[in-house]
Amino acid sequence: MQKHRKASVDDLCNYQKEIKYKIKLSSSFDLELKSKKIELENQLLKLKKSAKILNKKRNNILPKLKKDIENHLLNLGMPYARFMVEFNVNDQYHKLGNTSISFLFSANKGSSLLEISKVASGGELSRLMLAMKYIAAKTIKLDALIFDKIDTGVSGKIASLMANMMQEI
Repeated sequence: MQKHRKASVDDLCNYQKEIKYKIKLSSSFDLELKSKKIELENQLLKLKKSAKILNKKRNNILPKLKKDIENHLLNLGMPYARFMVEFNVNDQYHKLGNTSISFLFSANKGSSLLEISKVASGGELSRLMLAMKYIAAKTIKLDALIFDKIDTGVSGKIASLMANMMQEI
C-alpha cells in the first residue's frame, strides 16, 4: 500500500484491476484500433446523413423565405430589393452542418446580388434585419426580441412603417 500510495486494501485492489486492464488493452491494441476506426466510420456516415437532411430542409424553406423577406422590404419602401441565401457545401463539418451560408442582397434595380456586408447601407440593413426578425417572430415562439440599432439610417415614413411592424410583433 505504501509503494503505490494507496490508503486501503480496496484502493490497492482497484489499482491492480486498473493495471490489468491497461495490460490487456495494450496487448489487444490492434483490435481496439480497428474497432475505433469502424466506430468512427459509422459516426461519419451518420454525420453525413444528418447534414444531407439539414441541407435538404434548408433548401426547401429558401424560396418562401426569399419571397417573404422581399415582400416585407417592398412594404418598407424598397421596391427593387432582392434577397438570396447561398449555401456552399464543403467537407468540413461544424455544429451547423457542412455548409457555409452567405446572405446576398441588392437594393437597386438591375444591381447584382452581393454579400450584404459589401452592399447594404445602414438603412437597408435596418429594414432587412427587421424583416428577418419579423419572420422569425411569426415562425418561432420567442420570449423576447432585441432591436439594437434597428432604426439606423431610417426616418420619416419608413420609420413609421418599421414601428408598425415592431408593434405587430
